[in-house]
Amino acid sequence: MARDEINAFLGAGTTYQGRLDFEGSVRIDGNFQGEVESSGTLVVGKDATIIGQVKVGQLVLSGRLEGDVTAQKKVTMHKTAVFYGNLVTPALVVEDGAVLEGKVTMDFTSQASLPAEVED
Repeated sequence: MARDEINAFLGAGTTYQGRLDFEGSVRIDGNFQGEVESSGTLVVGKDATIIGQVKVGQLVLSGRLEGDVTAQKKVTMHKTAVFYGNLVTPALVVEDGAVLEGKVTMDFTSQASLPAEVED
């Protein structure tokens, strides 16, 4: 299976509650409330809404997310993204037009080495 291939797809017009654990990549285009945990990639479509706690390797956000997010590698917020909550990630990309409201912590502890300009 290709590295960027989607393993599962939660479609538009559907609502899910509970806990989602996965490997690889998952795309959500519907509504999800609960917990998401994975070392893989979570892709949130532009019409999706997630409310809850998210702990993933990478997050690609185009929809709405309310809650706490911890990403091991990177978070990308596209121009249609709306995020309310607390975010912890070593790398953050925010496109012009995205909404980001809350606390952001750039946590470099999970990276092998810090860039020279960040070290104390």
